[in-house]
Amino acid sequence: MEIAEVKQHPATAKIRNLPWVEKYRPQTLNDLISHQDILSTIQKFISEDRLPHLLLYGPPGTGKTSTILACAKQLYKDKEFGSMVLELNASDDRGIDIVRGPILSFASTRTIFKKGFKLVILDEADAMTQDAQNALRRVIEKFTENTRFCLICNYLSKIIPALQSRCTRFRFGPLTPELMVPRLEHVIKEEKVDVSEDGMKALVTLSSGDMRRALNILQSTNMAFGEVTEETVYTCTGHPLKSDIANILDWMLNQDFTTAYRNIMELKTLKGLALHDILTEIHLFVHRVDFPSSVRIHLLTKMADIEYRLSVGTSEKIQLSSLIAAFQVTRDLIVAEA
Repeated sequence: MEIAEVKQHPATAKIRNLPWVEKYRPQTLNDLISHQDILSTIQKFISEDRLPHLLLYGPPGTGKTSTILACAKQLYKDKEFGSMVLELNASDDRGIDIVRGPILSFASTRTIFKKGFKLVILDEADAMTQDAQNALRRVIEKFTENTRFCLICNYLSKIIPALQSRCTRFRFGPLTPELMVPRLEHVIKEEKVDVSEDGMKALVTLSSGDMRRALNILQSTNMAFGEVTEETVYTCTGHPLKSDIANILDWMLNQDFTTAYRNIMELKTLKGLALHDILTEIHLFVHRVDFPSSVRIHLLTKMADIEYRLSVGTSEKIQLSSLIAAFQVTRDLIVAEA
């Protein structure tokens, strides 16, 4: 009895130590929570044995890789999985030599005693070079008889048109809160996490439709603080709280320049906030506050300039001064109009 327990222990420990993203990765097509129309179409392809070449694209964490891996598990038994499926992602070398070498040899060889086609999964295909993509289109054409290709990418524009036209395209959009909440609740129940209602809202808001990001934030917040509330979620991700943004706006519109600058710099240093995150949150507030339209247009143009300059890598201090200056000018314009 003791030996059996010892044997089981490493496996259970391994599962327990897995990141939640992998631990709760859907294993079958029925486990997937989103894009039911796409899943039903792929399910039909499989059941009728007419799977075309696939191109799955969309933002990260929306279930593209999980979908094709679940398909592969449905198509092949565990024993034949290794010989029938070739999976390559951006961490593997996928230059033109790999397309002409391993991919070509895998696609061109038939498997004896096994009917059906092989599957080549090229994850993060938008990271492939132009030459490799050009070489791949001939391979896809030549070996369609016994191999199916599935390309997965975030940006469709980075896949050459010749490859796009050879595949059936499916777009995976960001997940809606209605789909994310039940799945998060399932993980919370399994892991016995203490989550408040505002904590759940914060998780969904900050992940913006990315299930992987939501689970990562949930796990790291739980490990760091032991409870998941709005404040702990925002603190863990280093994102400014709504109350902080309200304070910053209040200082910029109601205090003189020096006081506003000093207060915001103190808050930034204390909480380790990035100006880009502050700018994004303020942008949402600007749309909600009832400014005269001419003033709002002026302010948004200035904020867009600052955001662009930040992305180029300019000094945060100077850009913060510019942001405060834009709001002070706005305040003067409102007073003048009144």
